[in-house]
Amino acid sequence: MEPLLIHGGDVYTPRRLPKGVELLDFSANLNPLGMPESVKAALIACADHCDQYPDPLCRKLRAGLEAREKVPASRIVCGNGAADLIYRLIWAIRPQRALVAEPTFAEYEMALGNAGCQVERFFLREENGFVPDEAFLQAVESGIQVVFFCNPNNPTGVMMGKDYLLKLAARCQQAGALLVVDECFLDFVDGGEKASLIPYLEQFPNTVVLKAFTKLYAMAGLRLGYLLCGNEALAEQISRTGQAWSVSVPAAACGLAALGERDYPSKTRDAIREERAFLWQTLTQFGCRVYGSQANYLFFYSSRQQLPELLLKEGILIRNCSNYPGLGAGWCRIAVRTSEENRKFAAALGKIIGEESSWQNLS
Repeated sequence: MEPLLIHGGDVYTPRRLPKGVELLDFSANLNPLGMPESVKAALIACADHCDQYPDPLCRKLRAGLEAREKVPASRIVCGNGAADLIYRLIWAIRPQRALVAEPTFAEYEMALGNAGCQVERFFLREENGFVPDEAFLQAVESGIQVVFFCNPNNPTGVMMGKDYLLKLAARCQQAGALLVVDECFLDFVDGGEKASLIPYLEQFPNTVVLKAFTKLYAMAGLRLGYLLCGNEALAEQISRTGQAWSVSVPAAACGLAALGERDYPSKTRDAIREERAFLWQTLTQFGCRVYGSQANYLFFYSSRQQLPELLLKEGILIRNCSNYPGLGAGWCRIAVRTSEENRKFAAALGKIIGEESSWQNLS
């Protein structure tokens, strides 16, 4: 029996599509501009070095990250994608109680459960637009050892500002809890750097920021992420978990090349901004309720609860969010893709809505 796949990006499961219809993946939130040319070149150039073991300490990559993030290399841990680092972090600290705001990225709870940790779920409310409020801050009580917070959140796309994040960091420090802020999608947000907690890591040494090359540089197949820690001892503790060579030679080479990109992030945000507005308007036009969605994806509800299956028949794969805790049938997420792909999505959605309307009129 094959394991249950709970994430987007599954383009490998065989699907019976109509003849001539190709699958378009809107389920994975990757940069629609694709991998930068400099990264592709680095991937090809490193082939002659793949007969060697990778540097287990990722020295060159961490030095590059130190220069970019202004955090000492001694407080940076690199890994095989953000998910790898989530598990390594949990196994390093072995918490007994944790707090997670749902709905959010599934790997937090999976990693915690894998380590035998009791997870306290705080359910974000639809009537509040899935925006965390003071009640979530109060939920960080004595005995909670780790708090996961995704900003902007996945799948909702809701982003909280610096003021709220600083209150959360202070609350966690007061309660003796480690705060893990996932900023993997923050680079897609206009002015997102203003909400980052990276500049406050020394002020709040109980804080960890999680980032990845996966999304912004479309390097999902290469797997590369990193953690920025508020204190060196925790970074050392995390680095000792997991396998020795978690970052491959190609991943490290491509990461260094990506760090050399200067205009790529801003070009990405320009493209995302325009196309996200188009998709938002399209979804609203066809009766969907769109929430948050400040990053490179849109989170919405459709009363047509079979929408993921209907779109798949048109060759459009979207993220069915019904398996997120606190959600159910009708909740979906789509990535912002290229202009051409987004208009194909709009056409497919219009076809489905039009066919349903015609059927309802006939009945």
